[in-house]
Amino acid sequence: MKKTLRNTLIALVTFSSSAFAAGNAAAGDGNLLTALFVGFFTLIIVFQLVPAAIMLVGMLRGIFGRDSKQVTSH
Repeated sequence: MKKTLRNTLIALVTFSSSAFAAGNAAAGDGNLLTALFVGFFTLIIVFQLVPAAIMLVGMLRGIFGRDSKQVTSH
């Protein structure tokens, strides 16, 4: 059992070392596309925050604002 576990760990470390060494080989590719991808979704979030902020201000004015209607009796 110990021998099998030891051999499995040795094989795992041996074969995964090349994958760790090649992990940063393509790190420089696609910088423009990555920036455009992140920027696009950032714009989506910002454009959703503007109407949400306007709605929040309107709700706060409705809750804490004074009632402009006054009841008059004839």
